[in-house]
Amino acid sequence: MKTAAQLLKLKVMKNQQVHSIAPDQMVLEALKMMAEKNVGALPVIEKGLVVGVISERDYARKVVLQGRSSVGTPVRAVMSAPVVTADSQQSIERCMVVMTDSHLRHLPVVEGDQLIGLLSIGDLVKEAIIEQADLIQQLEHYIRGH
Repeated sequence: MKTAAQLLKLKVMKNQQVHSIAPDQMVLEALKMMAEKNVGALPVIEKGLVVGVISERDYARKVVLQGRSSVGTPVRAVMSAPVVTADSQQSIERCMVVMTDSHLRHLPVVEGDQLIGLLSIGDLVKEAIIEQADLIQQLEHYIRGH
């Protein structure tokens, strides 16, 4: 099974880069960036470190439902923190376990302390399906003796 870093390299090859936001930027800026980049979450970076994640879910639950303004609310006030991250060498399977156990849809991937990418649960499920299909094909070839 591939590692988180290997899966991120495939995303980079498809021109899917990671976008981030600072904790002192306003929630409205985060929403505009998520809409513009067509992503559901942004890692929150402060002094080069991942300090949180802001997602559409955070916006719905911590801004809209609490009657806050996205114009005057800093990302820091509604981001999910402390952040759960994956090491770049963790397997896709391990990342799925972490995301399932922590009820996450987005998982920042780090090497040391540096963010190298963001994996979504969709990225992981898609990769798991591809790997299972490959395994089924290999087993079918083995059974047929080809």
